[in-house]
Amino acid sequence: MRLLHLGNVVIDLVLTVDELPPRGGDAFASSTTATTGGGFNVMAAAVRQGLPTLYAGAHGTGPFGTQAREALTEAGIKWLHPAREDLDTGFAVTLVDATGERTFVTSRGAEATLTGDELPEPGDEDLVYLSGYSLLHDSNRAALLPWLAKLPDDVEVFFDPGPLVAEIPEHALEAVLARVDWWSSNSAEATLLTGLADPGDAARAVRGRTLRADVLVRTGPAGCVLAVRGQEVKRIDGFAVRAVDLNGAGDAHAGAFLAGIAQGKDPVEAARRANGAAALAVTRRGPATGPTKDELETYLRGLQAPHRE
Repeated sequence: MRLLHLGNVVIDLVLTVDELPPRGGDAFASSTTATTGGGFNVMAAAVRQGLPTLYAGAHGTGPFGTQAREALTEAGIKWLHPAREDLDTGFAVTLVDATGERTFVTSRGAEATLTGDELPEPGDEDLVYLSGYSLLHDSNRAALLPWLAKLPDDVEVFFDPGPLVAEIPEHALEAVLARVDWWSSNSAEATLLTGLADPGDAARAVRGRTLRADVLVRTGPAGCVLAVRGQEVKRIDGFAVRAVDLNGAGDAHAGAFLAGIAQGKDPVEAARRANGAAALAVTRRGPATGPTKDELETYLRGLQAPHRE
């Protein structure tokens, strides 16, 4: 099975500041890094777990596009389309204050210009990844929704709404909910959609809004919640670690879970492995820190973390 990723690769410009400046003010950053991020983090995590991956989103010509393709190449990820000749890849400015809180401002680039004639025809064993960010870009949304509606029923679709789930146009969100096989989000995003604070209740409610989907809701250090159709909601315990950087934990979780499903593991085991991958990721600094398959296997062999019913 192959992962066909239809999200967006961007460059993350991360600036560390003591505190955000007031409106109209200024501040010096104590550190600045430029890393490839966005959908790249999920793809890198999936590839490290042995899942071949193809990036089917758009990318640009310019320094950010070049950086993105270099990162894809280094990670062993192939891409489908040639670079846009008139646009660079977009970027996100991330301000991290002394409390660890992150504030984002994103500049759209080539990744927001996907068109319908660029979308591939999935193979029988492809696992399709969709991002809520794509539904916020007019061109991507107009291309993806008709394509999604025509997918064969046996093509499995995984959807992560992202933190801006409340801003996705209602008609687009409903179209996705009608077709996806897996919804994966954190608890805050599930609450935004359902109004329910308890992750188990929210997962059950999201499942009820879909026609065919199973639901995974990440609950941070506690692990995640699984709402599989025809079964009771299950809470899958996380792992206790000393976290140094939470950035990219959800992406590591998603990539490892996708790899587990693609490799035929049942959802509980795939979720347990995803919890382990996220735990390892937060012990390392950087956004794309998901473990390799061997690293995860070694880690899990030394632990027992039974799930709770």
